Amino acid sequence: MPAFLAAYDFLLVSMVLAAVLALSLYLPLMAGQLSLASPGFYALGGYIAAIISTKVFPPAAGLYPVPLVLLEMAVAAVASGVLGVIVGVPALRLRGIFLALATIAFVEILRVISLNLDVTGGAIGIFGVPQPFASQIHYMSLAIPLLVLCMLFAARLERSRTGRALVALREDELAADAMGVNPTRYKVLAFTVGAMIAGVVGALSAHFINTWNSRQGTFDTGVSLMAFVLIGGSRTFVGPVVGGLVLTALPEALRGIADVGGLPGWLAQFLRDGRLIIFGVMIALGTVFFPHGLITPALLERLGRGRRHRVEAA
Repeated sequence: MPAFLAAYDFLLVSMVLAAVLALSLYLPLMAGQLSLASPGFYALGGYIAAIISTKVFPPAAGLYPVPLVLLEMAVAAVASGVLGVIVGVPALRLRGIFLALATIAFVEILRVISLNLDVTGGAIGIFGVPQPFASQIHYMSLAIPLLVLCMLFAARLERSRTGRALVALREDELAADAMGVNPTRYKVLAFTVGAMIAGVVGALSAHFINTWNSRQGTFDTGVSLMAFVLIGGSRTFVGPVVGGLVLTALPEALRGIADVGGLPGWLAQFLRDGRLIIFGVMIALGTVFFPHGLITPALLERLGRGRRHRVEAA
């Protein structure tokens, strides 16, 4: 086990962070809003952490203090939340593909701004973001509690009055509005909370990656996050978590299969060089054959019912 953790520490932490980031996209989608703004808030949180840790509190000898990392995550959450409200109020009047285009434009605007500011390092970015841990696997001590807290929050939200209002907006906004649900209020709430989660993940990721530039938090990131949610499942918070974990590990798993002995040379080479093509094909097939994702509320209910039956039988 220690050898496994040492070999795949970067991948394991990336899986957990991807699952949390997928939840930031799931929350607006829970209200029926096709928003791809999460990469922008993710980039904002990363820049905040990189600037604070390299310019405001420059690192001294030794490891960077973990309390300062937590402070950066809090600042990133507040800044992303404020920007989420500013962007969300006008943007969430749009629907469907128009909202998606508006949020893509928002991400590109933030990217262009970061390319032209000295404080963000311009096109080069900010290098040498200090490390709070001696080993990458130790980031799990922050990443896993963050994932658990976000999952608990999402689970509680789904069972609350606010969650039922969000689902009502997703199913039929006109009917929900007629029943007294304020569309703008709940959409902005979901959008803002998702922005805060993305900002927190960005702040932690800046330390984890050790550098931050305009290549983080781009449109490509938004497409990957959408794949996590759609393939994992967009009807329950468990879906984005499973999608983020599995799809982040999938390319590396394909590489591992290619390294297994006994495969024909052409097949092993294809798995190494074409694993991203296989990844894309699997995503395309998943959206066709599993339109609501692999994890659905009905599936979770059946699993829970089967577990109760086994416990009663025992």
